[in-house]
Amino acid sequence: MEKRIGSLIILIEKPDRIPELNTLFHTHSAIILGRQGVPMHSRNIRIISLIVEGSTDEIGALSGQIGRLEGVKVKSVLTSYRERTDHE
Repeated sequence: MEKRIGSLIILIEKPDRIPELNTLFHTHSAIILGRQGVPMHSRNIRIISLIVEGSTDEIGALSGQIGRLEGVKVKSVLTSYRERTDHE
């Protein structure tokens, strides 16, 4: 299994979804290295940036669950960095 480092950019148009997002962040906390939030009150949106490290399956699972929330959009970017975690 390979570990990858990447970023998820989350745009929240419905602030009532934030508790659900926090639950997802807690559930996937093992792969979250950092989090930064920016409220843009003038546009009534919030932006959260996550730095993540995990397998593509783990990162994809988090991104997919976030993307299924109504009023929330997510984009993910993975770097080319790869680290083997098994001992072959």
